[in-house]
Amino acid sequence: MADDDQELGRWERPLRSSSERLAAWSSTLFKDHGAIRLIYRNRHKVSDELWRSSQPVPSDIRWARRNGVRTIISLRHSSNFGAWPLVSETCERKGLNLVNLPLFSREPPTHDAVRYANKVFNSIEYPALLHCKSGADRAGMGSALYVLLRQNGTADEAIRQLHWRYGHMQFSRTGVLDAFLQLYKREGEARGISFLDWIETGYDRAALISSFKSSYWGDVLVDRFLRRE
Repeated sequence: MADDDQELGRWERPLRSSSERLAAWSSTLFKDHGAIRLIYRNRHKVSDELWRSSQPVPSDIRWARRNGVRTIISLRHSSNFGAWPLVSETCERKGLNLVNLPLFSREPPTHDAVRYANKVFNSIEYPALLHCKSGADRAGMGSALYVLLRQNGTADEAIRQLHWRYGHMQFSRTGVLDAFLQLYKREGEARGISFLDWIETGYDRAALISSFKSSYWGDVLVDRFLRRE
């Protein structure tokens, strides 16, 4: 645990030397599988004001700035990977806002996470780009929350953000995200209850987690082969 804590705290600090920057790049490209994302960024437009993608590196932040993006939203738990300080310092240099909105890929959002997402989506400067590690699961959930909270979209419109074309696998443990949106569709939307009202009055997160069952082979593919976060 001490080693894990040291690794977490390591990336919370600004990079102070060329050796620290090299270590951050090494962490990004190899430990965090960022070399693959240099080939496929999984970047897609959600709306005129929002993009979604996998974990960006400094060149992606510069691309975002050239394309008018004003805010970067990280859906990861920011301090445990080397790309965080690289992205943070590039955002600062380019004048972009950097916001952390942590979500999980194998658990449905907490009530507090939805409340905070609502605050973020209705207060940030747009256009924005949100990202997770691979751009598949948490980016899908983040985009779905954006559709429901910012655009007042339907459950079906939100569900389309969780799709195999983005790399999302609903038959694995990440399928609990689909189950969350389907639950709202059945128990909230079908009864004329808004998404936020359902979160506050009808959403039983513990029951959803308890009832959800994934596929063994889906979990093998996502967790062991694709090594999703």
